[in-house]
Amino acid sequence: MLYIFGGLPGTGKSTLSAALSQVLRATYLRVDIVEQALRVTDVWVDGPVGYIVCYELAAQNLRLGLDVVADTVNPIGETREAWRNVAEALDVPYAEIEVVCSDDDEHRHRIVSRVSDIAGLVLPTWEEVKSRRYDVWDRDHIVIDTAHQTVSESLLTLFEQAGLA
Repeated sequence: MLYIFGGLPGTGKSTLSAALSQVLRATYLRVDIVEQALRVTDVWVDGPVGYIVCYELAAQNLRLGLDVVADTVNPIGETREAWRNVAEALDVPYAEIEVVCSDDDEHRHRIVSRVSDIAGLVLPTWEEVKSRRYDVWDRDHIVIDTAHQTVSESLLTLFEQAGLA
């Protein structure tokens, strides 16, 4: 199964997707790690390179019969479609999961107080997050609002909505 996460920075998607990966013992693909590795090696070019690498890694792990959790902002229709195409090309089920933080004050607090867990990665400011292009989802998908939930509560909500409970 492919679990396709999306959501603005600071919503809790990396925390939730990593927790799901641990519970499922699934392959965890985080585009931030790929993109930062490309920056460190001076291979980075602005664009979809990190996503494309993650699509290929996901496909390979799915071919091996492993569940894959994809952790990306997934901000536009094209990236969401590309993730679906990975699963559909392999005839593998998938779940699309949008993580939101509906409380702007809480979301802002998370953005301004967090510290990067990836060496050298510069995190976006609150202004950058609020002005980022992020298309409205145009398909049915799971929405997890982490604003006033613990990670455990959000994970339980995800399991219930995804039919995994």
